[in-house]
Amino acid sequence: MAKAEVKSRMKNLLLFLPNLFVLCWGLLKDSRISKLEKAMVAGAVVYTIMPLDFIPDFLPFIGQVDDVYLIALTLMRLMQSAPADIVREHWRGGGDVVPLLDSIARVAPMILPKRVSRVLSAKVEPAGNAGKLADNFSKRKPLLTVEE
Repeated sequence: MAKAEVKSRMKNLLLFLPNLFVLCWGLLKDSRISKLEKAMVAGAVVYTIMPLDFIPDFLPFIGQVDDVYLIALTLMRLMQSAPADIVREHWRGGGDVVPLLDSIARVAPMILPKRVSRVLSAKVEPAGNAGKLADNFSKRKPLLTVEE
């Protein structure tokens, strides 16, 4: 995929960031979600709100890519311990949230500096499941596709 296509696709994915915040808020209030998972979601939200993080938010576009990437990874991790239907239940955006998260998790690392994407993914993926996490979501059809 060409760099311009990746950037265009990521711009489209960033439009879902407000809906992802609403999703996170709903999950934080859901009693079916474990305290550990709620702490992870809360941490991702706090990271996103903080203006200074790995890539400061005052840098247009790239400053938001790391934020949406961390939220996507955190929600994908949550779906390893809680049914995806719980996440879908709280989703207020268009389409299915699961393939959307998969698309974000696949496109963001193509834009982010490798060191940043490695650090963010290392902090979220469950130990020993790094490959399994990607495999579980690779079988699903992405929400947004780019025709070549």
